[in-house]
Amino acid sequence: MKKISVLIIMLLVISACAPSYDKQEEVVEETKDDTQQQTAIVPSYNISNENYKVLLPYEPSEARGIIVNQMANRLDIDEFEEGLRRQSKEIFKPSNYYFQEGQYLGEDTVLNWLGRTMTDKQVDDYLSENKDLYKNDAEKQELKESLQIGLNPPIAEDELKEEDFRESPKYLSHILEQNFLKKGANDAVKLGGISIGLAMKSTYRFQTEIGGPYYYEDIPKADMLTEGKKIAEKIVDRLRQMDNLGDVPIMIGLYREEEQSAIVPGNFVAKTTVAGDKNSIGEWEPINEEYVLYPSNELKDKYFDDNESLKEFEQQVRKYFPNYVGVIGKAFYVNGNLQRLTIDLPIEFYGKAEVIGFTQYVYGLVMETFKNYFDLEVNIMSNDKQEALIVRKAGESEPYVYVYDQ
Repeated sequence: MKKISVLIIMLLVISACAPSYDKQEEVVEETKDDTQQQTAIVPSYNISNENYKVLLPYEPSEARGIIVNQMANRLDIDEFEEGLRRQSKEIFKPSNYYFQEGQYLGEDTVLNWLGRTMTDKQVDDYLSENKDLYKNDAEKQELKESLQIGLNPPIAEDELKEEDFRESPKYLSHILEQNFLKKGANDAVKLGGISIGLAMKSTYRFQTEIGGPYYYEDIPKADMLTEGKKIAEKIVDRLRQMDNLGDVPIMIGLYREEEQSAIVPGNFVAKTTVAGDKNSIGEWEPINEEYVLYPSNELKDKYFDDNESLKEFEQQVRKYFPNYVGVIGKAFYVNGNLQRLTIDLPIEFYGKAEVIGFTQYVYGLVMETFKNYFDLEVNIMSNDKQEALIVRKAGESEPYVYVYDQ
């Protein structure tokens, strides 16, 4: 009888602690064409106050997925998306806004905008050869504007030479849209802000003929910024002409990509915000962020103390396991201050006990070597699989440790 009573009590406790899905908040979401409304669910819990809540059901962007064909470095793709969200938090606070993938720039729009605009001669030639496509001057003008929708600079198509591409590189790689929704009266949720990320090349790779060799042209940061700001002005003008975007605050961030073979991503270099009652861009704010690799001369020259800490850490690892491959560190800085450090330790193990012992040793090194004012992540790997993870958030005294059971 006592066993039954205990079981009943346990069931009551479990049911009391179980999530109550019928108490989830429901809101009314206005669609982008403003002609319909749909019920959306606000998750009861959030991973942290630093993250946006996302309405359910999840609304993917119409341009979702095309980024993988526009940006050559996988690290850039991840940082571009996450970095834009991070920059947006200063304008659209997670406590006041919900996050949604971009709903206004579809796949065709993005791809057309990423193309080159036509030269005046190319436009005139096209219009002369295709008079059946327009009936009057108004239609002719509309067609002309559609031919010049590309945001990358024009280039002549007759007998192209290597110099032509070098003098007129493609600066813009990708356009990323993120939406931020805000709840108003009667639980109605509507668009409260939009962020646009412009991925700009640091190196232009091109061919002068199909199947020919690839050439490379470095793009100075100053040139990239100049072109990026011109492109941003055009995008703001186009967004303001779209339904429901005439008076919505717009944040635009310029992201400078790393080269294709880089093992650290690029970073955002500038941003600006256009208020809801403005139609043009005012001042730009420089962004001082960067990823720096360890080991590298750049880290040694710019952040000597951090380099020495990593060097000491590596030396201590070598004492325990002299045949390890080497420490690979990726440090993220904002305004010269270390914000996040990721360390990869690729080592070959021959048993779980060895993994546990090594992880315990590295745990102690983390406690002794690194201060706790930045986020720290240590990945212990063997044969391309994760063996253990050590994580410490900024401000925490002790790390979290997890050994994978594989």
